[in-house]
Order: sequence, then structure tokens, then C-alpha cells
Amino acid sequence: MGYKQCNGDHTIFYRHLQDRVTILAVYVDDIIITGDDTEEIALLKERLSKEFEIKDLGLLKYFLGIEVARSDKGIVLSQRKYVLDLLTEAGMLGCRVAPTPIEQNHKLCSESGKPVDKRRYQRLVGRLIYLCHTRPDITYAVSIVSRYMHDPRTEHWEATLRILRYLKGSPGKGLWFKAHGSTGVEGYCDADWASSLDDRRSTSGYCVFVGGNLVSWRSKKQAVVARSTAEAEYRAMALSLCEMIWIKRLLVELHLFKRAPMKLWCDSKAAINIANNPVQHDRTKHIEIDRFFIKEHIDMKSLELSYIKSGEQLADFLTKGLGSKEWNNICNKMGMIDIYRPS
Repeated sequence: MGYKQCNGDHTIFYRHLQDRVTILAVYVDDIIITGDDTEEIALLKERLSKEFEIKDLGLLKYFLGIEVARSDKGIVLSQRKYVLDLLTEAGMLGCRVAPTPIEQNHKLCSESGKPVDKRRYQRLVGRLIYLCHTRPDITYAVSIVSRYMHDPRTEHWEATLRILRYLKGSPGKGLWFKAHGSTGVEGYCDADWASSLDDRRSTSGYCVFVGGNLVSWRSKKQAVVARSTAEAEYRAMALSLCEMIWIKRLLVELHLFKRAPMKLWCDSKAAINIANNPVQHDRTKHIEIDRFFIKEHIDMKSLELSYIKSGEQLADFLTKGLGSKEWNNICNKMGMIDIYRPS
């Protein structure tokens, strides 16, 4: 029996039996059982029913606000009901639709406007944070408005309402998972240098794919001020690598990882050169731990760093606001679809 603790409430147990895997995910009193061993799953259900009072709801359709739709083409995860309930609570069901969740080249800062109701703002942003579990397209916008939860202003509130207006146009949009015949780990990382107007810290963004399906993404302001674009990109690269290693270890434990190097795409040639060329390391003492960390995995041939043009960088939407054309293009490449939209 294997064991993995994800957080305080969410626990995953997994068991290997003759190269087969059974997974039991527990969140408080909600349980998901999955795997490729039907006999083991039936036995596990029987044992659980003897120890606890449980109810088998059949194939997974709804879990913690996440809706699961299946077809021969794959599985779609969405939070349509959650979005509609959120719009209803905020009185935004009849609002005008926004093409993107945040304005391109926005100038939000801590002094943007007059103070607003903090409690109402925090409740709305908190619900949007949970929605990010299936909506990577709003992750950057939510990360921006969540920075001001301690002292929200009118422009912050307007930016939050814009996210709702964007959701109104596609409440059923979700992630599409389909079989591509591989379980390779591939990541994209990006950084927007000195983007925060409050403290000039950069924003890191990454997204990780397993077998061509998006499984992890993040948009986060860096903990320290970067003195150059290359430094900001390098820190984003290290953050992405940490997530990819965690996913790789999980796949190894589940006997799903094939021995092949992970691939990380970056649009900064300077950051890639620093990672590959030890001669330049004396110029990067301020990011010494990150450079040793990345170089170690390159030397072990467990990581391949590759350059990608900025126009093809999928992590772009996790570090900055984009135009509607670029936004829709990236969402399509991320595997986001709306099965509820009329064809």
C-alpha cells in the first residue's frame, strides 16, 4: 500500500497488485475510487462498507463542485453549476460579456481607487480561487485581484467583476483529457519582469502537461525582486522544474512514468544559456541555489531545456493580460472546451 498526503484534508492512497493500480482519494467524507483492477476495486468497496456507512454513487459525475462528463473522445472536467451559482449570487447573470478575464496592459496597484467592502470582496475572490481548479484561463486574473484582499479598492472590485463577465460568456468551459498514447511530462514556463507596480516583483507562470493533457498550472508573484529579465525567467524555470519533479515522482509511484527526460520550454535564451553554460555561473551568484538545482537535472539527463518563441509560449496567459485573439488561441492549445456551447 502506497501513501501520499496532498494537504490537510485531501489524502490519496494507492496500491500496486501485479502491475495494476488502485487509487482511493479522500476529501473529508467524500471518496473517489479508481484504477485498472476491477476486482481490487470491488473488494475495497466491500471492505469499506463493513467498516463505515457508505453509499456507492456509481460512475463519477460530480465531486466537490467539479462536473465530470465522459465520451468516447475523453473526459471533460468543468464547474458549470458552480459558475452559474456564483453569477447568480453576485447578480451578474444578465451582465455584458467580456472577451478576456483581465485587461491587456492593466495598471492595477494598491492605491487604485477608493476602499470597498472588504468582506464582500474577500468572499467573491475566495470563490474564484476555488474555480481555478478547472479554469486555468482565469488563474492570472484571480492571482492579481487576490493580492489586494487586505485592502480592496474600487478598481480591484471592477477587475473582479470583469472576471465574472468573462465567465458569463463561457460558464461550461473546462479541461478536456484524452488519450495520446504517452505519459511524457512537458512544461512551459514564463515570467513578466517587474510587473508589480507596488514592489516591482516579477510574476512567474508555468503549466505542466502529462501525455499532452494539462494537469498543473500556476501564476505567482516572485518572493524577491529580480534584477534582470533573465533572473526572473530563471526563477520561473526553477519553480516549474519543482512541479514537474513532483508530478514525475507521482507517476513513478503509480508505475505510469516511462524513463524519458522531462521537457521544459522557455522563451528566454539568456536563461537557457545560464542553465547550460557553467562559465556564466559566476555572474548569477544571486540565484546560486536555483542554478545548481537546474544544472543538476540537466547533467542527470532527466531534463531537456528547449527554446520556444514568445508567440508560441503557452505560459504567457499566466503572467500577463493578453488580447482576445491570443487568449482564445492559448485556451484551445490548453485543451479547454465548452461542451455546453451550441455547435
